[in-house]
Amino acid sequence: MTAQPVNLKAPNGKDYLQPTGIFIDNEFVQATNPKSTITSVDPGTELEIVKVQAATPEDVDKAVKAAKRALKSPSWKKLPATDRGRLMAKLADLMEGEQELLATIDAWDNGKPYSVALNEDLPEAIGTIRYYSGWADKSHGQTINTTPEKFAYTLRQPIGVVAQIIPWNYPLSMACWKLGPALACGNTVVIKAAEQTPLSILVLGTLIQKAGFPAGVVNIINGFGREAGAALVQHPLVDKVAFTGSTATASQVMKMAAPTLKNITLETGGKSPLLVFEDSDLAQAVKWSHYGIMSNQGQICTATSRILVQDSVYGHFVAKFRSQVKEVSKIGDQWDPSTFQGPQVSREQYERILSFVAIGKSEGATLVEGGCAHTGSQGKGFYIAPTVFTDVSSSMRIYREEVFGPFVVIRTFSTEEEAIDAANDTTYGLGAAVFTKDLERAHRVAAEIEAGMVWINSSQDCDFRIPFGGVKQSGIGRELGEAGLEAYTQVKAVHVNMGNKL
Repeated sequence: MTAQPVNLKAPNGKDYLQPTGIFIDNEFVQATNPKSTITSVDPGTELEIVKVQAATPEDVDKAVKAAKRALKSPSWKKLPATDRGRLMAKLADLMEGEQELLATIDAWDNGKPYSVALNEDLPEAIGTIRYYSGWADKSHGQTINTTPEKFAYTLRQPIGVVAQIIPWNYPLSMACWKLGPALACGNTVVIKAAEQTPLSILVLGTLIQKAGFPAGVVNIINGFGREAGAALVQHPLVDKVAFTGSTATASQVMKMAAPTLKNITLETGGKSPLLVFEDSDLAQAVKWSHYGIMSNQGQICTATSRILVQDSVYGHFVAKFRSQVKEVSKIGDQWDPSTFQGPQVSREQYERILSFVAIGKSEGATLVEGGCAHTGSQGKGFYIAPTVFTDVSSSMRIYREEVFGPFVVIRTFSTEEEAIDAANDTTYGLGAAVFTKDLERAHRVAAEIEAGMVWINSSQDCDFRIPFGGVKQSGIGRELGEAGLEAYTQVKAVHVNMGNKL
């Protein structure tokens, strides 16, 4: 049965039709249990936006089987790669035409400033799809010289049905990071949105339909992780799982994927270090350090949340950093153009951050900024004052554990060797940043830091053309760039006997 959309009017005055069903075979259908729903909440007001259908294991089965049919259907399997790229380019164009609406939705149910969603998130999401549309007909095999009696070549083929599970911090960007390479390589997809941000991906489904993708190529479900997510990861027809989220959840995903040996890509947690050497441009180091942890409400997997400053400039840096927090981190609702920091995504996240404030105090660290809730303009909302702790030690939980909020710890180091050791003293290895004017040191330290990505004299300025991913407990595999294609293809070797007789 078709699920009916709901007329909504966002706080910025934008009217639109919000799909509420499950997107299977290019149609929005009701869940098997229509009474099972997910409530989208505005983090700025704590008011309900709308309820959407939550998929059951039966619905997951229907979505996966639709993807399997599409994988074998000539409308997708036999579609020339160039035409596949054209479909993706058309989708990017359609997203561009609706970018104000898509930014509105992400701001509304995520809490990020509308200006950020419009000017940062949407260009990245659109750019990612457009970038991979160009790769669709450029992924190819090779011929291999062996002997005159053998002609050998390889084929790069799609892995098959891909289960993709995305987080809530960048709803559309994360969807496009995963959809782009998967579709460019000819896979079919069942993608599950985060429970906290279920809305914009459903609107994306209407654009996928409008772009002309064959039925079943992209299927979109909302649902609870313990039910729909688990069913998706364990489904026998799923060939690959791509997950972005916490390290703890990723370990469960690995366990569930293990019995059928599914191909996996994981992008997980981080506690990224940012090193400030005494010869750095301190003004720039302060600005980038602030942006690296306080942007997007601190809800960034690569957030440089451990700032390590050479002791000779430590006092000056801390004073400048505190001033930057006071001057730039304006807290407000999503719709105020002057807002830098909106509300946290949910009450759960809000309470988690405040619990770490209490932990930091109990551990003996010095709270120098924030550390408390911030009252919204309507007396509601999940707002947290940007929080800065100093006098931290490497044994403290606030130094070692991912908080995922506007929460940073700052400590000192004396030598380059000490800085590298401190940076690597973590179970994580997603990102890192180094600030120095010494070119040799910059490259030397970048090579020694155990992380999938290192920024030199910047932080968080990612690009969809550059590989993204971590080491240690921060993930397996890479997304984005040409490297992102490798996660969605498999190599087949073909041996042709050219005269070798028995």
